[in-house]
This record gives sequence, structure tokens and C-alpha cells, in this order.
Amino acid sequence: MMSGTSLDGVDIAHCHFTKSNKGWGFQIDHAETFPYEIQWVQRLQNAFKLNVDDLLELDKQYGILLGELAEEFILKHNILPDFISSHGHTVYHQPEIKKTLQIGDGIEIAHQTKLRVVNDFRSLDVSLEGQGAPLVPIGDRYLFSEFDYCLNLGGFANISFEKGGNRIAYDICPVNIILNAICKRINKQYDEDGLLAAGGRINQKLLAELNNISYYKNLPPKSLSREWVETNFDPIIDKYIISINDLLRTLIEHIAAQIRKSFSNKPKGVVLVTGGGAHNSYLIEQLQRKSISTIKIPEEKITDYKEALIFAFLGVLKMRDEVNCLKSVTGAVRDSSGGVIIYP
Repeated sequence: MMSGTSLDGVDIAHCHFTKSNKGWGFQIDHAETFPYEIQWVQRLQNAFKLNVDDLLELDKQYGILLGELAEEFILKHNILPDFISSHGHTVYHQPEIKKTLQIGDGIEIAHQTKLRVVNDFRSLDVSLEGQGAPLVPIGDRYLFSEFDYCLNLGGFANISFEKGGNRIAYDICPVNIILNAICKRINKQYDEDGLLAAGGRINQKLLAELNNISYYKNLPPKSLSREWVETNFDPIIDKYIISINDLLRTLIEHIAAQIRKSFSNKPKGVVLVTGGGAHNSYLIEQLQRKSISTIKIPEEKITDYKEALIFAFLGVLKMRDEVNCLKSVTGAVRDSSGGVIIYP
């Protein structure tokens, strides 16, 4: 179960994993997104403003919601999962001060479904001086090893690849978290197919200022968060009084340029692209135009539910007491098996 920064809903995937001497295999048997009702969008958007008591109550209530959605999904598809792996919804992520919080009380999920639950995947790594993100690269290594790069276009663009025997991964730049926020200024949830951006013109001054953000000069491990966007990205955009089309076009140019730079390890590699941004055909077109890499968008189930799939896989590794979080990715002092197992 997965909830991302876009707040479009809870992704739930029923996944089947096999292991042989050839490695890991997987199958997504069923998958769907349960959209949030408007009051839940508002509650989750404003969660970081709550006092401790109210945040604890929201954690509990959101856990009850996740449990109800899981039960609905299980009954609808007539399945009996071994356990539930829940990412929860991120309220705080500030690893530089060793703070991260994903709400969605696993005890409530276990109570509702009568199943074991694995959640709280990030806290251990953060306590080990890691970024606590990204966590998907272990799944990229074992489930999608045929690709040179795995690129996810969600709230943020993140990438993972092998280099010198290590898995390297990091957040590249904001994507849907900022594109969707701009669209909401004109009462649209998102820019379908990038048509609004396609009708705009690049503002070169804004583009240069965005490309000069200091984060892009930092070496991995590194990760981004809502807090970072509000502090470092939004103030730049807010200085420019330009049309929505021009703003979106400039952002697309910025995103495509930052992603292309991330292909430097193997410029002619094959890139697996997943996440909501993979449906933005104009963004994909601009990315392909700037890059000599081969862009591959998989079947829709993997495009839309790869993160849910890999969080299920993280749960499998945790249940087997195997490493599911790599220090080469997060910068932690050691590899770890992150997550908390809750029994009903």
C-alpha cells in the first residue's frame, strides 16, 4: 500500500514473488488506486501543521482508513495475502536532523484486516545517519536488473543504477509536486499529456535560476521533500509573473535537463520510466529530445504501481530478515533491514 506526495489516492497492489537460482521474479496480480475524498486530501496536506495530540489522532484515523481500504481490496479480489506492506503517508522528512514520519498506524491496519503488517520503513535508516530515501533501489536491483537506469517520475524524479558494484540512487528534482501545484492555480488537478506546457514558451531567466539551485551540485546520497520545495523552489517561482503555460513549459525544460544529467554514468543506456509523470507525453518527448538514452515505458500496471510493487518486496525482504535498505543509496553507516512487523 502506497500513498505519494500527489495525494491522488492510495495505491494497492496484490503481488506474488518467487525466488530461484536465477534470482527474484514477480507478478502484479491485482492493482488499483483508491482516490482520496476531498476531506482526506485536506487533512493530509495540512498534517505537518498539527500539534502532537492531533497528529497522533490523525495517525490512528489514517491507519483505520488504510485498514478499511485493504479489507475492501481483499474482499473485492477474493485473495488471502501473507501480510500487508504499508508505506503510509509522509508528513515529515528531514533526515539532516534525523526526523522522518510516515503516518498510518500499522496496529490499526492489522486490527482491521487480521493480517500481519510491515510499516515504518524509513526510521531505521535515518537513525543510522542515512537519508531514509530512496528505498525503491533494492527492488530496482533485484526485479529490474535488465535496465541500465530506473527512473521514477512521481512527486519527485528519482533514479537508480549500478556503478562500481554499488547501487547508486537519489532524488533528482521536483516533478508532479510542483507541476500539479501550478495547475491547481487554474483549478486543474494536472496538465494532461503536458498540453498546457506544450503551449507555453521557456522563460530563460527563470530556467537559469532553477538550474542554479545548489542541491543540483551536491553529490549523492541526497533526497528531496515537501519542506525543501517550500524553502528552495517555491520562492524562485513566485518571483516570476508569467503565464501558467510559460511557467509549466519552463518547468518541463528544467526537469528534462536535470534528468538528462543523471544519465552521465552510461549516456546510451536503457532507461525504465515509471510513475505518474510517465503519462505526461510532452515531458517524455522533451526528455527523449535531450537524451541519447533509450526511454522505455512498461505496461501500465508496472508504470502506475511499481512503487507499490517494490514496497511489497521490501516487506518480503523484511519478513526474511534480509537487507532491504542500501547504505550506498542512503549514506547510512550500514545496510539494514528496515520496517516494523506488527502482528494482529
